[in-house]
Amino acid sequence: MRNKLFLFAVLLTSTILLLAGCGTSSSSDSGSTSEENTFKVGLEAGYAPFNWTQNDDSNGAVKIKGSQEYAGGYDVEIAKKVAEGLGKELVIVKTEWDGLVPALTSGKIDAIIAGMSPTAERKEAIDFSENYYTSNLVMVVKKGSKYENATLIQDFTGAKITAQLNTFHYSVINQIEGVEKKTAMDNFPAMRVALESGMIDGYVSERPEGVSASSANENFVMVEFEDGFKTSPDDTAIAVGLQKGSALTDKINEILAGISEEERTSIMDSAIKNQPAAQ
Repeated sequence: MRNKLFLFAVLLTSTILLLAGCGTSSSSDSGSTSEENTFKVGLEAGYAPFNWTQNDDSNGAVKIKGSQEYAGGYDVEIAKKVAEGLGKELVIVKTEWDGLVPALTSGKIDAIIAGMSPTAERKEAIDFSENYYTSNLVMVVKKGSKYENATLIQDFTGAKITAQLNTFHYSVINQIEGVEKKTAMDNFPAMRVALESGMIDGYVSERPEGVSASSANENFVMVEFEDGFKTSPDDTAIAVGLQKGSALTDKINEILAGISEEERTSIMDSAIKNQPAAQ
């Protein structure tokens, strides 16, 4: 009899746990008011300055679901604005990059706000909002060099220029006539050292790295162009990932349209300033 009662208790407990798990697996489940009032956003929390992990809520960071850690960064600030516009509570779900799209399509999250570009391949699986950030390319040079006041990419004719390995940044160097294209480097710290030592005259990066480099080293200057590199939207645009046919798309686009370019730039500059030193 004890065995039968024990078995019944185990089965009952398992059933309750199973039902409880099902009740929190997706925001589309009915009968869960708290789920309906949340906006669950997936991101890596490891891609500064867009998103990162920290130990407290300083600088507006948001608690990561199921963790004692917090997520901060540009994406988090945009997510906060979207959630506010939707009238929902923001929930950050820390998710590995390769797991973001599956998490979205399965309903584990409501949106991806993670520095993701709306490529044609991704558009086959999910929808995207309008862009909420465009990565303008800049050149980082030494202060006092003849390139400090450049305004056109062709001002770098004859210059020793490089960029990060396996990025589109390196390929656009070919757009500079007569440039001395140096070997691509593994990372930005290596390029900063090369620039400081005079091995190169400059390196191509996205604006966040340019701001970060010039802030970290007073000998560096970020050059922004009036007539810049020609790039593909797939490379430079960043948008909110949403389920196919999501009812949220139009409202999110409306919210994003209300964030001016000046405000977006200010948010990114703050994110660069506040990002953890290790990232």
